[in-house]
Amino acid sequence: MKIHKEGRRILFFTLLALLAVNLLLFQFNARAVTFNRIFVGASVIAFLLLLQFFRSPFRNLLTHEDLLIAPADGKVVVIEDVHEPEYFDDMRKQISIFMSPINVHITRNPISGIVRYFKYHPGNYLVAWHPKSSTKNERTTVVVQSEAGPMVLFRQIAGAMARRIVWYVNEGDEVSQGEEFGFIKFGSRVDLFVPLDTEVKVQIGEKVKGGQTVIAQLKTSQPTLFGS
Repeated sequence: MKIHKEGRRILFFTLLALLAVNLLLFQFNARAVTFNRIFVGASVIAFLLLLQFFRSPFRNLLTHEDLLIAPADGKVVVIEDVHEPEYFDDMRKQISIFMSPINVHITRNPISGIVRYFKYHPGNYLVAWHPKSSTKNERTTVVVQSEAGPMVLFRQIAGAMARRIVWYVNEGDEVSQGEEFGFIKFGSRVDLFVPLDTEVKVQIGEKVKGGQTVIAQLKTSQPTLFGS
């Protein structure tokens, strides 16, 4: 277990602030012993909660060119056929994973391939389960041409608590399945859009682990454009 790089600065300054406030309380409010002890305890709990937001546990990553691997820890909340308007402009199968504040917030590439499209969208901060959060909230959209042929769109979406999305990919990059492509501070959700004939391997309500859980089996009958 280690602390993710996105949390180190926040944790450092939070720790300094909590130490400073506690020292001032003991210096200028020394008689309020009970209150000071309660505040110390609350400070420790608050810091530990913040610490777990930014944990980065070791993972034995599962990789296979025909499989779609979970891009994040969380719970499957949507599996449905929808119209995807941003890139494909046709019907796709949507699979959505909700990330709660207690989940690991690292997002990983669900497949290996070439990034054909990337766009960051500033937006609102509706709760992650709101039907319009996928199109109205702050988000990033990534489309990867897989080594097996099919293209997969995945989207980081900010929620009511998550007010900062971080990404590490750009158009033209070659990405590897399971490696980090971003981080959603304090959690939210990730949407996947795959071809309609994709064989989904999870169910609504199922808990998944990023880099380890098989989400779907990709059909590879279509010709590959990889490397073009």
